[in-house]
Parts: sequence; C-alpha cells; structure tokens
Amino acid sequence: MDEIVLAAMQKWPNVPDCYGWLALDMRGDWFMRDAASQSLGSFQQASAAEAPTAAKGSRLVHEGLIAFIGRNYTSDATGRWFFQNGPQRVFVELACSPWVWRIEPSGTVTSHNGQRPKEVVETLVDELGRLYLFTDLGLGLVHTQDMDLAADHVASGRWVPQNVQLADLHSRFGFVLSPAGMAASQ
Repeated sequence: MDEIVLAAMQKWPNVPDCYGWLALDMRGDWFMRDAASQSLGSFQQASAAEAPTAAKGSRLVHEGLIAFIGRNYTSDATGRWFFQNGPQRVFVELACSPWVWRIEPSGTVTSHNGQRPKEVVETLVDELGRLYLFTDLGLGLVHTQDMDLAADHVASGRWVPQNVQLADLHSRFGFVLSPAGMAASQ
C-alpha cells in the first residue's frame, strides 16, 4: 500500500466506507458506477449482459488512477475486496472473481494490477467454459484474450482443469461479489 494512503488512514481513522461506486469486470477493467449507473441494476447483471449497458458504469482509462487503485487493492477478513483510497475503503463490485489473470507466452501469470503469483495451485473450468486459476494470491479468471496460451498449458498437461459451478466460486474461495449488496442486506 502507498505510504500516503497509510498516513491518511492514521490521520483520519473514522472515514465511512464507500459501496457500489467501483467495479472490476471480467477483462480486468475498472468501472466507476455513479448513482445513475447503480440505479439501473447490479454490476454482476450488467457484466453478464451480452450487449453493453449503462448499468456497468464508465470504464476508467486514466493510467495513473488505474495504477493507484491497483497498488492499493486488497481484501478484508470477510472476503470483501476494496481499494484503500486514502482513509476511505472503496469496496469493489466484482463481475465474477477478484483477480483477472493474463498469461504470457513464457507461461508467467500476471494479475490485472501487475502482481505475479508464486504458483498456480488449481485450475478450474465453470459450466460456461470460463477458465480460472487459483493461486497463492487467490482465485482469478483467465482473460479471454489469453485463452489460446491457456489452452496450450491445458493440452500439455501443465494445467488440468477441474469442473466447478460458477455459483459456488465465491463461497468456495472466500470472496464477496457484491459488498454493496451485502451491506444493504445488513
């Protein structure tokens, strides 16, 4: 975490948490969801839609902001992922997993925010044919553009995918898809 963030947390320890305004899609892109976007439905429903929808929000493109979010992205003990924005926790709505993996031709796995896990522990495929890697960092979806490289690892026997139900991923791997939905139900 950035030093400036840690200092802000010490200076202002009681800033309220933020829910529903930031989301991570299945391609590792961050989305800002203003009140209008949130009023149109959940991020998970918007991400599953075949056509782009305003409910998804606005895709972030500012490289500095994306890097700042990535450096300060983590989870709490309940499996809610968040971006520590100074003293405020901005909880993240997840399309399907907390990580999106990119695969390099060398076989190196890198997350959407540039982190590299030490090892791939398990390979999974859901009923929709989506490939997931469980690593020492956690569970993540393999980026669609890297499926050819991932298929090479499967064909070579390096990765042996096990079947999993999409609906079971969050409970099995301990993450919350919608912290906003969780907060609203409490």
